[in-house]
This record gives sequence, structure tokens and C-alpha cells, in this order.
Amino acid sequence: MLASGVGLTRLHWQDREPQLMVPPTAVAEGSAVAIKDPVKDTILTPRFYTTDFEAMAAMDLQPNEAELEAICEEFRKDYNRHHFVRNEEFEGAADKLDPETRKVFIEFLEQSCTSEFSGFLLYKELSRRIKAKNPLLAECFAHMARDEARHAGFLNKSMSDFGMQLDLGFLTANKDYTFFKPKFIFYATYLSEKIGYWRYIAIYRHLEKNPDSKIFPIFNFFENWCQDENRHGDFFDALMKAQPDTVRGPIAKLWCRFFLLAVFATMYVRDVARKEFYEALGLDARTYDKMVIEKTNETSARVFPVVLDVNNDKFWTRLERLVANNAALEKADASDAIAPLKVLRKLPFWIGNGAEMAKLFLMPAIDSDRFQPAVR
Repeated sequence: MLASGVGLTRLHWQDREPQLMVPPTAVAEGSAVAIKDPVKDTILTPRFYTTDFEAMAAMDLQPNEAELEAICEEFRKDYNRHHFVRNEEFEGAADKLDPETRKVFIEFLEQSCTSEFSGFLLYKELSRRIKAKNPLLAECFAHMARDEARHAGFLNKSMSDFGMQLDLGFLTANKDYTFFKPKFIFYATYLSEKIGYWRYIAIYRHLEKNPDSKIFPIFNFFENWCQDENRHGDFFDALMKAQPDTVRGPIAKLWCRFFLLAVFATMYVRDVARKEFYEALGLDARTYDKMVIEKTNETSARVFPVVLDVNNDKFWTRLERLVANNAALEKADASDAIAPLKVLRKLPFWIGNGAEMAKLFLMPAIDSDRFQPAVR
């Protein structure tokens, strides 16, 4: 069962046809739902990615082909095929939110929809470009694109309850794309999927214990939803093990540290800046993020050769300095000063962020064999 308002196309494989859902890209003419202008791109907003498709097509999966085939078989079962179906709980739910909660919740929906749609576009293009040369890998990406499209469509439909939607076709054509080499795609998407799992399951479990804080029925879907994220993360885990150079050797250790830090720092700064959303759910943004970072760091030890020392108090002190610098940058950006003066006002905080990130990166990492030997 497809989420309401989601169209359908098919990709044809040798003997299977995984269904690839495509989220709605525009609002129908005459609809009462308005197109929402996309937020301005910043270092904290979701990005769209592209990669070296020829290199992906040429990848030898033999070192871990059996595990990848097993994961693909799990994808074929499509456990959430009938999960994303709206019910009567959505009717009138948007009208119950006060203006401030409404504002921060719409921001959450937009950011989440953009992020899921970004994954859909990358996975869909990968499945299309590599299917002739690497059919197993292409099929896995097609199944993940199906899931991401389903998520994006469900989120965008929830935005329509508030009288607006994202024009995903416009985003596809007009948003800047960041080129990452395949191994960087692996690091970034693995962390994105695993951190997504821990974020969604934490919110679901919290609201299960505190139902009065459930501000919208979309959170009822998070338990099964997060399992899609978890399976996607397991796929990238297996893919990195099929490309052992991505997780072995001194260079791989440095890149794993970099991506762990970049993802954790971005999430922490962004979430503390929009702490009102978490407060509406009865959560403290800092406490929530600390748990998510600790759990994702622990999970990453299953494949990454090193993880971060997130139990070191200095780690959190330096993240808080990034939060303070980001608040100062936003204040400078919102001022009425002329552009050159804004740049001068921002400069010390940019430098400060660079210094804090360097200090965080240079903190001793923890070897994964020592950190979590039971899961390697």
C-alpha cells in the first residue's frame, strides 16, 4: 500500500520488479495547498549528493557478496509496504497545534522531507546508472530508493495538513548537488541512516511513555519507519566490508573520524538551535542528542575502525562552543548591517568554529576493537 498521494513507476530487473515509489513533485492546479519556498541552504540544511557512477558500477562485491545478497533479500520482502497509510487521526490534528508549535513542527517536516528526498534521488540515480554492470548493487539501491520515496511522500503529505507542500520537482532541478567519491558516500549515508534509526526510535519510545506529548499522529509510524533506516545502514555496513580499503588502514581511520565528527557536530548544533521542537515533545534537545550520538557512535564501532571519545567532557564542551558561535553567526546574519560589515562580524566566529572543529578532530579516537570487541 502506497502512502497517500504517491505515484508509482517500475524498474525492471532480470527476474524481479522492485516497485520504486516517486513522491509527488508538485501541487495540483486549483489545490488549496500552497507551495512552500525551500529554506535557504546553510551548512546545517540537508544536502543533495552525486557520485562517480562508473566507479560504483565497477565495484567488486565478492569479498562480502553473501551478506549483501541476504540484505537484498530482506529489502525484497518490503516489510513496510502497508505501513504508511494515513488514518482518521490525521483529520484536524494540525488545527490543534498552537502557532509556535505549528511553526517548529513544519520546520521539522520540511527538513525531514528534504533529507529523505535527497536519499531517494541519490539511490534512484545509482540504481539506474549501474544496473547493467552491477545488478545486485543496483537492486539494493532501487529498494532503498523505494523506502526513501515512501518516507518523503508521507512527510510531504503531512505538510499538506498545514496548507503547504514542498515542490520536490523544483528541488530536484534547482538545488545544488555535492559531489562525493563513493567511499565518502558510504561513510555519510551509513551514519545518516544509523543516526536516523536512533533518532526515530528514541522519539517513539519517549512518546510511548508520554502520550500527552504526541503532538501529531505521524509519530505513531516511527517504530516501523526506523527499521527502514536500520536496514539501510546495515546495507552500507556490508558494502564497506565488501570494499575493505574503506575501513582499513590509517587513511580510513582519519576519514571515519572526520565523518563521525562532521555528522555529530552538525546534528548537535542544528538541534540545539531548534530546541523548541524537542521541547514541544517533552524532550531536552541536548539530552536527546547526547543519547543519539552515544548510541550511533557505539553502533559505528561495528564497521568503522575507530570511533570518537564521546565520554570525554571536552567533547561536549567544544560542541557547546560551536552552538554559541552558530547563534552569534545567525544574529549577525539577521542584522540590518551591510554585507561587508556582516562578513567582518562573522569572521571571528567562523575562525572560532574552525578552531573548535580542529580540537575535536585532534582528540584521541578509540580503536573499535577495544571499544566494542563483542560486535566485530
